[in-house]
Amino acid sequence: MTELVARARAWHAEDPDPETREELAKLIEVDGGTARADGDGSGARTELAARFSGTLEFGTAGLRGELGAGPMRMNRSVVIRTAAGLAAYLRDQYGRHDYGRDDIGGREDPDRPGPGPVVIGYDARHKSHDFARDTASVMTGAGLRAVLLPRPLPTPVLAFAVRRLGAAAGVMVTASHNPPRDNGYKVYLGRGHSGTESGGGSQIVPPADADIAARIEAVGPLADVPLADSGWEVLGEDIVESYLARTGAVLTEGTPRDVRIVHTALHGVGSDTVLAAFRRAGFPEPVPVGQQAAPDPDFPTVSFPNPEEPGAMDLAFATARATAASSGPVDLVVANDPDADRCAVAVPDPSAGEGWRMLRGDDVGALLATHLVHKRAHGTFATSIVSSSLLSRIAHAADLPYEETLTGFKWLARVGGLRYAFEEALGYCVDPEAVRDKDGITAALLVAELAAELKQADRSLADLLDDLAVEHGLHATDQLSVRVDDLAQIAKAMERLRSAPPVSLAGLAVVAAEDLSEGSDLLPPTDGLRYRLAGDPLAGVEKGRVVVRPSGTEPKLKCYLEVVVPVRDQAALAAARTGAESVLAALKADLGAAAGV
Repeated sequence: MTELVARARAWHAEDPDPETREELAKLIEVDGGTARADGDGSGARTELAARFSGTLEFGTAGLRGELGAGPMRMNRSVVIRTAAGLAAYLRDQYGRHDYGRDDIGGREDPDRPGPGPVVIGYDARHKSHDFARDTASVMTGAGLRAVLLPRPLPTPVLAFAVRRLGAAAGVMVTASHNPPRDNGYKVYLGRGHSGTESGGGSQIVPPADADIAARIEAVGPLADVPLADSGWEVLGEDIVESYLARTGAVLTEGTPRDVRIVHTALHGVGSDTVLAAFRRAGFPEPVPVGQQAAPDPDFPTVSFPNPEEPGAMDLAFATARATAASSGPVDLVVANDPDADRCAVAVPDPSAGEGWRMLRGDDVGALLATHLVHKRAHGTFATSIVSSSLLSRIAHAADLPYEETLTGFKWLARVGGLRYAFEEALGYCVDPEAVRDKDGITAALLVAELAAELKQADRSLADLLDDLAVEHGLHATDQLSVRVDDLAQIAKAMERLRSAPPVSLAGLAVVAAEDLSEGSDLLPPTDGLRYRLAGDPLAGVEKGRVVVRPSGTEPKLKCYLEVVVPVRDQAALAAARTGAESVLAALKADLGAAAGV
C-alpha cells in the first residue's frame, strides 16, 4: 500500500461525514488485494493525489475551495479543524472565562474583559448548514459562546450581527459568487482585534490570518477536538429585523421613492431581505426574476452565479423587457451575488443588445460617492488600488479625506474615519458604522434613492455619469481576466512580468513599475504589480494605470486597466469614449503579450 493510500485511509477513518467517507472509499477501494489508487489508468491515483497534495490554505480570504473529501477540499473534517484553530486563537486572545457552565472552570485572568459570542452565519450552498453547525459545536466544546443566525442569510447580516452583538468573532459559510461545487469560510474579528476606531467587525488581515493558520496546523486528531452536541444558541428573527431597521439609515427622509426596479438574487439568499428592505424604505417592491429568486445551490440558470459573468444577467434583462411591455417602463435592473454582499446595476440603453447596459463597479462607486457628497457626508472616502481613481477627484473636489488600500474590504474597512468605500468588483460599504464590509442591500437602496431623485428631475444615472466625465475627466476602466486550470500558470505570468517589465503599453510609456510584494509606507506587501503610464496628448490621454494580481478567491490572473481622457464638454463625450475604448483594447493586447497569457 502506497503512502498516498495510507494517508487517504487515515483521513477516511476520522471523517465524520458519510457522504465524503463514501466518496473517498470509492477512490481507495481494494480489488483483489490492491487499492485502485495503487494502480495505473483508473484516474483514482491522480484524483487522490490532487486531494492530498497539501491542505487548503487559510489566509485573509479564510478558506474557499471545491467540496469533496480530503485536505485540499472543503468538507466537515477541514471545517472542524479550522474552527478548532480559530477557537484556540480566540482563547489565547482572551484567556479563559466562566460563561456560567460548570464544565469550563474559572477565569484565568479576571481583569481581562470577557469576549462576546462567536456569531455564525451561512448561505444556501451545499453543506453550508452542516459547516455552520460543526463550527457551533466546536466553539461550544471549546468553552466559547456560539450563536447561529436563524436561517440562510446574506453575508451583510452576519457582518452586522458581529458589531451589533459585540462579538469576539464571526464566521460566514459562503463561497460568494463561485461555482456551485465550491464553498468557503470567512472569518471576522470583533472588538479588541480590528482597531479601536472601527470597533471591529471586519475580515481578518495579517498577522491574525497567520496566527489562526498556525493554530489550525497544530490541531491533532479530530477525535481529540471537543465537540458539543448542544449548548449553542440559534438567534431569532429579531437580528434580521434589527438589520432591516438599520438599512433605512442610509436614506434621507422625504426623498423621492418613485423608481421601478427588476431584481435578481441569482439563486442566492438575498431576495427576501432585499424585498423587505425596499418595502420598509417606501420604494415600490422590486419585480423579482422568478427563476432566480429562491435559493438553489445548483444555480441552474447560470454558468457562474456572478453578475459580471457573460449571460448571468440574461434572465433579468428578459424580465425587465417583459415587465416594461406589460406594465410600463423599468428604471433599473439590480442584481446581487448569491450571498448579497455585492450589487450590480444596469440602466436602459436602446443601443445595447439587450436594451440594457451594465454599469461597471467603478461607475456605481462614483455615482454613490457623488450622491453622498450631495448629502453632505463627512469622513474618509476610500477605494482600493485596482479601482477607478475617479473617487480621489470626487473626494478632493468636496474637500474630503481620501485613501487607497490593497484589494479587499478587509483592508478598506480599517481606514480611519471611514464614511464610504467601494471596490470595482461590485462592492460598496455605505454604512460602515453598522456593517464594516461590503453590503449589496444597502448599496441597492442608495442607488434606488439616487435614481429616484434624478428621475424626478427628468434625468438618469447615465446623465450623471456624463456630468462626472466632463467635470473630472473620463475615467475609463476595463479588466483582463484569465482563468487557468493550473495555478502555476499564474505564477509563471507574474514571474515573466517581474523579470521583463514592459517599457510601454498601448503606446503609453511606463513611467513607474512597482512590485507590490515589496510593500511601502502606504501599502503592506502583496503579490501584485502596478504600472503607471504617461499621458499622450496626441492620443488625448492624460494618464493611465495597470495593476496585475492573482485573484484571492478564484484561479484567475486579473489585470485592472484605467485611462483618463479629458473631456471638453458634453459634445466631446462620444469621441472621448471611443478613444478610451481603443486605448483599453490595446492595453489588453499588449499586457497579455507581456504576461504570456
